[in-house]
Amino acid sequence: MSITLEVGYFNSFYVKRIADLPNPAGPVNGATTFPDADIPVWTAPSSSTPEEDWYIEESRIRGGYNNTSVDLGVKAYIVEDNDKQRRRSNSLIYSGVFNSRTGVNQSNQFSVAEEITRSVDPVGGSIQKLYAEDTNLIIFQEDKVNRALIDKDAIYSAEGGAITTSANLVIGQVIAYAGEFGISTNPESFAVYGYQKYFTDRNRNAVLRLSMDGITEISNYGMISFFRDKFSMVGSTGKIIGAYDIYNKNYTVSLNYVNPDNAQDVYSTIGFDEATNGWVSFYDYQPSFGFSAQGSFFTTKDNKLWKHYSNSVDRASFYGEASQPSIVKLVINPDPTRVKTFNTISYEGSNGWEITSLISDETGLDNDSGSWSNNTNTSSRIWSYDEGLYVDNGINYRAGFDRKQNKYTAAIKNNSPAPIAGQVIMGPSSTGIKAYYATVTMKTDTTTDPGGLKELFAVGATYGR
Repeated sequence: MSITLEVGYFNSFYVKRIADLPNPAGPVNGATTFPDADIPVWTAPSSSTPEEDWYIEESRIRGGYNNTSVDLGVKAYIVEDNDKQRRRSNSLIYSGVFNSRTGVNQSNQFSVAEEITRSVDPVGGSIQKLYAEDTNLIIFQEDKVNRALIDKDAIYSAEGGAITTSANLVIGQVIAYAGEFGISTNPESFAVYGYQKYFTDRNRNAVLRLSMDGITEISNYGMISFFRDKFSMVGSTGKIIGAYDIYNKNYTVSLNYVNPDNAQDVYSTIGFDEATNGWVSFYDYQPSFGFSAQGSFFTTKDNKLWKHYSNSVDRASFYGEASQPSIVKLVINPDPTRVKTFNTISYEGSNGWEITSLISDETGLDNDSGSWSNNTNTSSRIWSYDEGLYVDNGINYRAGFDRKQNKYTAAIKNNSPAPIAGQVIMGPSSTGIKAYYATVTMKTDTTTDPGGLKELFAVGATYGR
């Protein structure tokens, strides 16, 4: 079939046909057939005409007469035995140079003639996080942490010492940190302050700190069982949000997961303090993200940005919700090898603290009519200084803490439901509780200066044998 093309001015052109899909099954409605049976049958678009199946491509630069002609050029011909896409999760690749000051932008150039890839040990799993520190690149894999030299290489002497040399390598030698720890699949747990990097390894039930002396397992500081149980609940579907609180200089980590029993969202937010080298507090907020800037700590929740420690009127209030009570749980254990009777308890701090629970150590399992149970001595609730006030015949009395010389003191009243077999002093008729040690839970009340500052410096108890 012949087609006449009208050209408005003299020049050279390429005439190309739109390549419709071949129809190997034979002619169909609206198809154009060729007399040669070896030529495939082409199916024209239903809305097109024969003239529309062709288009003109100009071959002269700017369409000028006798201007430079542009040819089709060299065609690449590559035979690929395996043409499927592959994801190299343990490898890094870098492009050309980008310099905004000089206008050089080679970020889209990946020359196969240059060594632009660097791989780490695939046994360590996929690469989850990269962090550049000075002239080193820290590579966090699922099960391993490595550091790579940037723009330099290292030559080792006969004694095993490293001699750093300049090289044209972008990513130099990869060196693994000691310890079989990684970041699992939770790069969101990473936070940094100075030379200290914090992250979690959910697969090994560990919270880790990477510093100049290597990797330290900070979850071992009194919180082994807590993180072991929580990480198993987080699993691969939950999130571990990490952030560094520059205001209090704490590493804050929030574990978020769904309770499989009731399908409810559960979270635990806790802070680690380098000064005490321990976990100092739980927090009643669930952040989506956290960071520090200009000496302040910020978190996000429901696409809103919140600044912490900015509200001195309504304390312990997060994300616009009502204030939450502050709770402190501690163990009193003087003279640990002797059985004691705890008679009174006292604390130094602000007004507004009450004791909601005071329990002795467990005696061990006892058989009570076929039912095995642990027996403990418990104390009655000890009211705060203001809430324990009552008036009798015009005289003020305190049912809970009383204040003497800026120290709050209260008697411990036994509230055990039943006597413990073999105990000399027993039951609710006695004062004090008998135990090796006592577990005390203190909480801020709801009426004493709501939202105000509540401080607690020290807690003590008097006891006798």
